Amino acid sequence: MRDLLLVGSIPLADADGVFEAVGVLSPYLAWVPDGETGDRSNWTQWQGDVFRKSPALEVASTRMIQGGHPYPQFRLTKDRRPRDLELGSLGYAKAARESYEVFRDWRDRGAFRLGTRFQVSLPTPFAVVIPFFGADATNEIWPVYEQKLFEELDQICGSIPNEDLAIQWDIACEIHRVLEVPGMAERFAVMDGIVRAANKVPHDVHLGIHLCYGDPGHKHIIEPKSVGLMVDISNHLAREINRPINWLHMPVPRDRDDSAYFDPLRALEQRDETRVFLGLIHLTDGLDGAKRRIATATSFHENFGLATECGFGRRPPGTIRDLIALHESVAKLN
Repeated sequence: MRDLLLVGSIPLADADGVFEAVGVLSPYLAWVPDGETGDRSNWTQWQGDVFRKSPALEVASTRMIQGGHPYPQFRLTKDRRPRDLELGSLGYAKAARESYEVFRDWRDRGAFRLGTRFQVSLPTPFAVVIPFFGADATNEIWPVYEQKLFEELDQICGSIPNEDLAIQWDIACEIHRVLEVPGMAERFAVMDGIVRAANKVPHDVHLGIHLCYGDPGHKHIIEPKSVGLMVDISNHLAREINRPINWLHMPVPRDRDDSAYFDPLRALEQRDETRVFLGLIHLTDGLDGAKRRIATATSFHENFGLATECGFGRRPPGTIRDLIALHESVAKLN
């Protein structure tokens, strides 16, 4: 039997529907997300409404990202400086508080094991700012948004019992916009930003790191050549983060059941408290495909849990029950 991780988004109607649907996976889950439903279903896109409400910002243009998602491109209005930028509620704390109440009700009714935690998945501040602002403005807006998101994180941790809470930081834009691009000067800055975000989580709240190559249009923005870069990132974080890292997630593309993809796992500097999850579950090739990828991965790292590459959010809702059933079948493998 293997542990499961639900990465975050699940395209059902609401948190109540998500908790009902994933309850069958309770024996294999330590953390349960609310599915990032409603306005949050397209990851960071909903934060555009936050930026639109600021009198210090205006829309300069619109950019379409992979999958056909429009992202307005903001800039400071004339004579405004970054210090003039004030942002209202981001919505993450409000959503977490509301979903936690629903989660607690389901857990109290026995849908989830005692000790199962409510998982809040958050984008890093960099990952929110980079798609909405031009490269020249990112470094100016990043600290402002980071401060605001950290305030919302404090609100989440202040309103939900810490022993019931887990925070997952989604590391995506850092990888495909910077770390996968040779010679990018922002390399050290984005790594420092991830460390700051992780260290901001209280020690008695569980912490997860989701390494991601994007999923707009249900397709990676860049296909990973191997887990090599993800191992390098993970090793750096293991050295620099000064609190426990409870889980680490790495995606595995459907067509990668070869040794070359997994070989860098030999160099992973894994902390004792950290559970590694490989995102190798794919609905398109089902149980047989998962078995092939598990067999190869086990040659390089024996003890790992299982997940999909990314959240379920870009999948047709009608496929979710089948995908959950596949999770259960895969978890029962020896």
